[in-house]
Amino acid sequence: MLAPEVQAALAAIVGQDRVLTAAEDRQLYASDETPRACAPEAVVFPQSHEEVAAIVRLANRHRLPLTPRAAGSGNVGGALPTPGSVVVSFECMDRVLEFNPDDRLIVVEPGMVTETVDRLALTAGLMYAPDPGSGAYCRIGGNLAMNAAGPRCVKYGATREHVLGLRAVLGDGREIRTGARTTKYATGYDLTRLLVGSEGTLALITEATLRLIPAPERVANLRVCYASNAAACAAVARVMRQPVLPSALEFMDRRSIEAIRAHGGAEGLPAGTQAVLMVAADGAYDDVPRQVEALARALEGEGLLEIQSGFTPEEMARLWTARKSLSHAVKSIAPLKINEDVVVPVSRLGALVEAIDRLGEAHRVPLVAFGHAGNGNLHVNLMVHADDVDEMARARACRQALIDTVLRLGGTLSGEHGIGSEKRAFLAQALDADTLALMRELKRLFDPLGILNPGKKLPD
Repeated sequence: MLAPEVQAALAAIVGQDRVLTAAEDRQLYASDETPRACAPEAVVFPQSHEEVAAIVRLANRHRLPLTPRAAGSGNVGGALPTPGSVVVSFECMDRVLEFNPDDRLIVVEPGMVTETVDRLALTAGLMYAPDPGSGAYCRIGGNLAMNAAGPRCVKYGATREHVLGLRAVLGDGREIRTGARTTKYATGYDLTRLLVGSEGTLALITEATLRLIPAPERVANLRVCYASNAAACAAVARVMRQPVLPSALEFMDRRSIEAIRAHGGAEGLPAGTQAVLMVAADGAYDDVPRQVEALARALEGEGLLEIQSGFTPEEMARLWTARKSLSHAVKSIAPLKINEDVVVPVSRLGALVEAIDRLGEAHRVPLVAFGHAGNGNLHVNLMVHADDVDEMARARACRQALIDTVLRLGGTLSGEHGIGSEKRAFLAQALDADTLALMRELKRLFDPLGILNPGKKLPD
C-alpha cells in the first residue's frame, strides 16, 4: 500500500485527479500484452518534463520503484509493474512541441501516437519512417524504449536511426539533453543511441527530436509464392544482394500458409504454395516500375510458383489479403501466443526456418513463423494452451532450443520487441560476462538506486 505521505506528495506534483489508487484503476495498468500481471501501488500521469523530474526525485527519497508506460502494447513485459512500484503513464504528454519541415524534424512528447507523427509529416510531403505493426495506437515513448521497427526497417532503419536528440530525467532526478537538431553529430558520446532501446531502465524520456525524410511519390507491392520455405529464403538472399533495396520484404512460412488456408484466407494463392514473400518498392513515381522489374528478376528462381504486382491501392490491398488474415488465422490454432522476434544474418535465414520446422515437430508445439525477412528478423509464435501443463513444459523446452539455435547461427534475441522481463533470463547466453558487467555499471551510473523500471532488460 502506498504510504499516505507519498500519495499526498504525488498529488501535490501532478494534482489529485492524476493519481489513481483505486484497485480497479490499478488493475488496468497491471500488465502489457504479456499474460502476466502485477498491480502497481498507484498510477501517476505527468503532463510535463518538470513533473516527471519531480516524481523521480520523490521516488528517490522514498526508494520507490517506477515503471514507465506508454500504450502498454509491448509483448515482453517491458511495462509490467514490479511489486510495490508506481506506474508513470505518459498518456497525458502527447503534444507536438515543434514541427519544422525545413529542417525535416519534429519534436514530440513520449505520449504521442506513432501514426499521428507520420500523418502530420505527410502534410508537408515528409515521412516518419518507423512503422511498427501497432503504429495506430502505440506511442513514441514505447518505440524509443524498445527501438521499435516494422516492415520499412529493411530500407529505412529502426527507431534509433530516426532520433536526433532527447530530453530525459535520470534515476536521481537530473536532466540530460542528448544529440542535436542536425543529422550530422560528432560532439561527445552518443547518449541518444544508448537511451533508445534501454527500455526505461536508464532514464525517463520526456521529449524526442525525430528525423523526418521525404515521403515517396509512389509505392508498389509484389506477392511472390514459392513451393517451399527454402526457395523463399533463397530468394530473400538474392534480393538483398542486388542494388534495388525493397522498402519491405515480408515472409510467411509453411505453417502460416496452412493456418491461412484453414481460416479461409488463402483465396488467390496458387496450388502448392508453401511460403509467401510480400515485397514493396517505393520512390520517385517514374522509377518505381523499374524497381519492381529489378526485384521481380531477383525473386525468380527454383521453387517460384507465381509473382503478382500491384500499383494501385486496390491492387495492393488484394495482394495483402492473405497476410492481413494471418493474425486471426493463428489465433484459431491455440489461445496463447508466445512470440519470439529473433534475428539471424540473412544468409542463415533458411537454416533458421528449417530448424523451426524441426523444433516444432520434436517438441510437438505448433510454431508459426513470419516477419521481416529482409533483416533476418522472424516472429516465431509458439501456439499453446496455458492450462495444459504438459504442453507448456514442452513449449518452454522448445523456446530454449529456439534461442540456442538462433545464437548458434550468429543471431540475437530480439529485433524490435526488446528484452523486458520475459527474455532477460537468456541475456547471459547472448552476452559475455564483461559486457554484462559494463551494462550494470552504466545502469548504476544513470540510476544509482535502481528505481527505474526494475526487473527489466538485464538479468539478476
